[in-house]
Amino acid sequence: MTDLEKQKLGKTLWTIADQLRGAMNADDFRDYMLAFLFLRYLSDNYEAAAKKELGPDYPELEPEDRFSPLSFWYVDNTADISAFEQQMRRKVHYVIEPDYLWTNITELARTQDAELLHTLQQGFDYIENQSFDSTFKGLFSEINLASDKLGKTYPERNARLCKIISEIAKGLTQFSTDSDALGDAYEYLIGQFAAGSGKKAGEFYTPQPISSVLSAIVTLDSQEPATGQRPQLESVLDFACGSGSLLLNVRHRMGPHGIGKIHGQEKNITTYNLARMNMLLHGVKDSEFEIFHGDTLLNEWDLLRETNPAQMPKFDAVVANPPFSYRWEPSDALGQDVRFKNYGLAPKSAADFAFLLHGFHFLKQDGVMAIILPHGVLFRGGAEARIRTKLLKDGHIDTVIGLPANLFFSTGIPVCILVLKKCKKPDDVLFINAAEHFEKGKRQNQLLPEHIDKIIDTYQHRKEESRYSRRVGMEEIEKNDFNLNISRYVSTAEAEAEIDLAAVHADLVAAEHKVTEAKQRHNQFLAELGLPLLP
Repeated sequence: MTDLEKQKLGKTLWTIADQLRGAMNADDFRDYMLAFLFLRYLSDNYEAAAKKELGPDYPELEPEDRFSPLSFWYVDNTADISAFEQQMRRKVHYVIEPDYLWTNITELARTQDAELLHTLQQGFDYIENQSFDSTFKGLFSEINLASDKLGKTYPERNARLCKIISEIAKGLTQFSTDSDALGDAYEYLIGQFAAGSGKKAGEFYTPQPISSVLSAIVTLDSQEPATGQRPQLESVLDFACGSGSLLLNVRHRMGPHGIGKIHGQEKNITTYNLARMNMLLHGVKDSEFEIFHGDTLLNEWDLLRETNPAQMPKFDAVVANPPFSYRWEPSDALGQDVRFKNYGLAPKSAADFAFLLHGFHFLKQDGVMAIILPHGVLFRGGAEARIRTKLLKDGHIDTVIGLPANLFFSTGIPVCILVLKKCKKPDDVLFINAAEHFEKGKRQNQLLPEHIDKIIDTYQHRKEESRYSRRVGMEEIEKNDFNLNISRYVSTAEAEAEIDLAAVHADLVAAEHKVTEAKQRHNQFLAELGLPLLP
């Protein structure tokens, strides 16, 4: 499927979503729409594996047969079902009984079957509980098929679901949807729903252009970025992963076999489920990723609570777009937490540095971290100034990148990217002031490919350019009291042109001379005509 076809598929599905959601909140409808897309993916994947497993025994259907071939095989081979399902659990790590496959669900929807809603609910429960491991546990927990938002009575809800599923199925049949295309359509829809969700979107979505910048930075060689991309990343972490798009961007750059394992953490249960679906839809095997549902600041993930230094997980790359200036509860116990005790606690009013220190703690010695934060972290005083100063004195802040305002759905404020390393070669800090480089949009401003490439190229080769980028030594930063406000080091203001007073004076004298000559000629004409002369 071409990129253009993938884009068309995404737009087709978005049009369906926009028409069908009616008065329903975009966030609510998103969960139904994306769950059905995911069911389609799981079903396609399962049926393809079943066809391979059963070989010549897989039923060949007549054109009028609308149900899945597996439905017919189950009827004719009741004695073999258990062994077949055991084999499928081993191979694809989950089982879907024929009644719950997308093909059969869409047929119930097409015929307006009164049992569709019941069947769908049973199907979701079955998939969650019949998987090989915990990958699918609670995956559909936030999809409330009994919600009044679908309808006040069971028949109303059933009829609404029949219409939604039929329209999605119809939209999908226009395209040859391989799993890669479905993954891209899913990502496109997440972006569209984010645009419609306004401020809430910051909870789950990092715009693709910004994701591209972060993923490019962390996949370059950490010590010598100019040498190009690293051949392999053993592990990558996003501790506020939302729908997982940032992690998938890193994977896309490294290729499907370029990362050992993807790790993500997400506090919001709905978004956590979105992220797991997103991984699977993009062909990431359940053994290749781990997404944990829990609070990052409290470090609730057992994997990261390991106290034995030899076994504590460390990551080649850390990326994050945590909630900006998030209010938190810094306690005495957290003050002694190994993540924070050498730096101090971020203030209650803004957890920005708490998030940063969490990710930095789990970074490998030769790893690289790129995190999106509000500009306040660059210059605010108090506890934040102390943390910032220590990070600078210890040589951990590598690059500060200022981005344009109004790039996010959730906020119009300009943000920055901080690049951190535990070991870095340059003894200066690279400042990139990209605030003026964007395309203005109606709702959001956009970073175009050339803007993204310029940022990455400047970081990679540590380039200096007037009014754009500059390498600043620690002596100058110290003179500025460790304030990292970008405009102190790279101003985008146009310098006023110098005025050459001698040249201006000569121009005025020449002009005055011309005026005198013109006046004399004019008076000659007036004298010849016998008229009064000009004074």
